[in-house]
Amino acid sequence: MTKEPWLDETEQRAWRAYLSMKKRLTTHLVRKLQREFDLSSQDYEILVSLSEAPGRRMRAVELGRATEWEKSRLSHQLSRMERRGLICREPVPGVRYPEVVLTDQGFAAISEAAPVHAAAVREVFIEALGPQRLGQFAKACTAVLDRLDEMEHDENPC
Repeated sequence: MTKEPWLDETEQRAWRAYLSMKKRLTTHLVRKLQREFDLSSQDYEILVSLSEAPGRRMRAVELGRATEWEKSRLSHQLSRMERRGLICREPVPGVRYPEVVLTDQGFAAISEAAPVHAAAVREVFIEALGPQRLGQFAKACTAVLDRLDEMEHDENPC
């Protein structure tokens, strides 16, 4: 690793292009979910996690790990979604905290939104990269994630 703190021109261009792409892509996809399905990106993330879970249910702690959200943020989001009928919380005998369960209304919402969302991702992201660059991009993302895992492990060895 270089000791120079500043990014060179190529590094700066790549980093800023990534930041701009991430922001604009996220904004584009979130607006589409909001406009067409009245779902926030947070709603969608939780609906996806629950729809893929066995029995369409998860313990809140598992959902927190899946979303990488703080406990209070998750709790507030779940309360909003519960008021809208997208999820419910069901007590589990012998367990202190209830499970978060995807309701029929929540399942209908994700079933309707997911294909449209996937088509938008394909149109603006997958097709723009093409097969070769898509594979390279996936490898690059994995390399960064691996580095983060190493750094987080070094910070918290237990």
